[in-house]
Amino acid sequence: MDKAHQPWYEIAFENTLWSTRFFVLLAVVFSMIGGIALFIVASIDVTHVVGIIWSNYFGSGGHLPDFHEKIVAELIGAIDLYLIAIVLFIFGFGLYELFISKIDVAERSAASKILEIHSLDELKDKLAKVIIMVLIVGFFKRAMNTTYSGPIEMLSLAGAILFLALAFYFMHKGDSH
Repeated sequence: MDKAHQPWYEIAFENTLWSTRFFVLLAVVFSMIGGIALFIVASIDVTHVVGIIWSNYFGSGGHLPDFHEKIVAELIGAIDLYLIAIVLFIFGFGLYELFISKIDVAERSAASKILEIHSLDELKDKLAKVIIMVLIVGFFKRAMNTTYSGPIEMLSLAGAILFLALAFYFMHKGDSH
């Protein structure tokens, strides 16, 4: 049925229904705010690590026990936060492009097309890859803070690393780049 023959209430309902897509802007805006907040928190964490390094080498406190483990663990935590912030950014950009409009500035830019999303499946794929990286970083952080008391535990760690490497390999096997 063409537009001229549709009843007024059907046209009004369809216009209202179509306009509800703008509620997606709530998710977009709050994803961006959450991402920015995580970038700030992670950057403060990195600054804290720099302060620890500075005081360890140039302060009067002497060399801290487990110094390397502490700074590496904190830096891995910051990387984890940065990755989660990236998930929020990809999610926000993707929702905006799928439900609201293409981002004209991004299309004119010569920058990477990583934030360009054409379908919900493409958005899910990009999010899944970053989330898997978050899980890998989280595993690495936990593995560093775990005490291994025997060969079985070390073998379990090696097996887990092997499975992570295989999962990462198969995740990227189908990529064209």
